[in-house]
Amino acid sequence: MSKPIFTSTMAYFEIESIEQCNSYLASGKPLNQLAFQNIDFCKVSPSIKEREITNCLFLGCKLPDGMRCKLTSSCMVFPNLKVPYNCFRSTLYNAWDLYKGYNIEDDDSFERCFDTRVYQHYLRLGKRTSDIGEHLARSLHDLSITDAMYDFLEQYDEKMVVGIMGGHGLMRTEPIYRDIIEVAKDLTERGFLLVSGGGPGAMEATHVGAWMAGRTAHEVDEAVAVLSSSPTFHDEGWLHTALQVIRDYPQKHYHSLGIPTWLYGHEPSTPFATHIAKYFTNSIREDEILTIANGGIIYTPGSAGTMQEIFQDAVQNHYLSFGYASPMIFLGKDYWTKEMPVYNLLSYLTEKGKYKNLMLTITDDIQEVVDVLTGYPFGKR
Repeated sequence: MSKPIFTSTMAYFEIESIEQCNSYLASGKPLNQLAFQNIDFCKVSPSIKEREITNCLFLGCKLPDGMRCKLTSSCMVFPNLKVPYNCFRSTLYNAWDLYKGYNIEDDDSFERCFDTRVYQHYLRLGKRTSDIGEHLARSLHDLSITDAMYDFLEQYDEKMVVGIMGGHGLMRTEPIYRDIIEVAKDLTERGFLLVSGGGPGAMEATHVGAWMAGRTAHEVDEAVAVLSSSPTFHDEGWLHTALQVIRDYPQKHYHSLGIPTWLYGHEPSTPFATHIAKYFTNSIREDEILTIANGGIIYTPGSAGTMQEIFQDAVQNHYLSFGYASPMIFLGKDYWTKEMPVYNLLSYLTEKGKYKNLMLTITDDIQEVVDVLTGYPFGKR
């Protein structure tokens, strides 16, 4: 979906596909203040070579020689840099993009797939690279991913986007893994978009639930049984079993959004997320997860990363950063009051007035989680 890109002086209208480009050319509108993203103009209608092009951006495009002479000095051309990833993606990733080159019959092929090659490049150049070209490439890539993510989110009411946070080490065999699946499945069937950090453990369970939306309890049991043969992402067959479930239970109706990062590239991205916004810069990625989950966030047992997200979310709600507060739901009473007693602290600070606007719930009942979100004061949904 196209939209304007605003700068301090003008708004660029985005064109992100050859079909859209040809349609715009056929309209006869002037080629002015357009942002062309990742387009091979060798495949575009040759009529563009007869037109004057002014004040346009060309982001990672392939330009034939006959077209270059039509660009005025007001145009800016940003070529793709020599890196193993596209700096100017116009769409989000999916499992087939990230795991291109992986053969389900050969687990060793994981080392040769796109995602692994990008991660190895990332490590080789340094997580904090001193190579300015690589730093520029990563920044451009993350900008493009953010742009593509917000294109995707345009189809959802912002208050219907719900996040589930939790530990990457949660095993597929643990009861709460299945609880997360049930919550995510129910909410997805009700029209919510489920978002997570896009990795294994609790994050994966979120997207398994969204993927299995519309399926029977028996089918979910069968899928979990297949996954349970490789309980953690350290186990052989973790990706193989996930792709087996995806193959055996195909679906195109329900979506979910995973937002992983190459900073934690040793944790594979879940293939169950239908849309994947994978970032190099983790701080941007963390902020985006919490920023877009305006419908509320469910916290399942986790460690340091989950704790960081809880307090970052509390700040947004305290200051009403986006005009309103959203529910903070803690699933697992013993965990959040005894093992990691953060719920006790937030409740105490709220009572003392140190935090304001926090909408806190703690429960062991997955139905209560759904009830809180569907009864949220935005109106019954």
